[in-house]
Amino acid sequence: MTSSALAQQREQTPQNRLASVQHVMVGGVKTACLSRAELASLMAEDCLARRNENKPPALVFDSNGHGISLAASSQAFQADLAQADIVHADGGIIVFAANKLTDGQIGDRSATTDFLYDAVEAAVKHGLSFYFFGGTEAINAKCVDILREQYPDLNIIGRRNGYFSSQEEEEICREISALKPDIVWVGLGKPKEQSFCVRNRDKIVAGWLVTCGGCYNYVTGDYPRAPQWMQDRGLEWLHRMCTKPKQLFWRYLTTNPHALYLIATRTQKRVLS
Repeated sequence: MTSSALAQQREQTPQNRLASVQHVMVGGVKTACLSRAELASLMAEDCLARRNENKPPALVFDSNGHGISLAASSQAFQADLAQADIVHADGGIIVFAANKLTDGQIGDRSATTDFLYDAVEAAVKHGLSFYFFGGTEAINAKCVDILREQYPDLNIIGRRNGYFSSQEEEEICREISALKPDIVWVGLGKPKEQSFCVRNRDKIVAGWLVTCGGCYNYVTGDYPRAPQWMQDRGLEWLHRMCTKPKQLFWRYLTTNPHALYLIATRTQKRVLS
């Protein structure tokens, strides 16, 4: 994203800034044509502008094989995805399909486990604040401690684990809103995190609500990352399945073939606004 394009975004409303992003339909999911760097730049520009605008937070979700399969199987999840301002390409297969089967281009995969660090660097540079929501108490606290040690200038203004009752939800929204974070990371796992964001969009004062799944576990090292060669070849899912077979074997065995079918049949060539 060029400096002139970013300058134009500063003058736009939130809706116009985000609406200017091109999208493609991959596997039935409307996906933003944004690289990791472009997504981080857009985050910084949009969140800074939103501080002075009385608007609800932007919803930023991700797309991968699991999400594509789930969207086709669950009307509720599909409806939640449709409410997103940005759905970025978390999975390598999404990038491949977009670049080979559509007229759009996605520079690279914006895996949330990688994008988090792009966002951290942008936040430090621009003075953005983070709130970390989700995960177990131990993992959430450990993730925040690690990031604070690695990035002492990062403004983490609050955190909370992801275990709560429906009766506690409004209080959680009030607690987050009192702090007015620029970015709230929501790590509750699909489809719960998307549902939470859509349901509480008008109750939370923030810039962006960004879903991040099990990202905190990767920061802490509790979930190992795949070797770089596997990441480069779109095989990180295989590494995850082999290292966590009880949790992920059946999911990938069922959702990956379904996602490939959907990509083959529900990907549109034309670029969307």
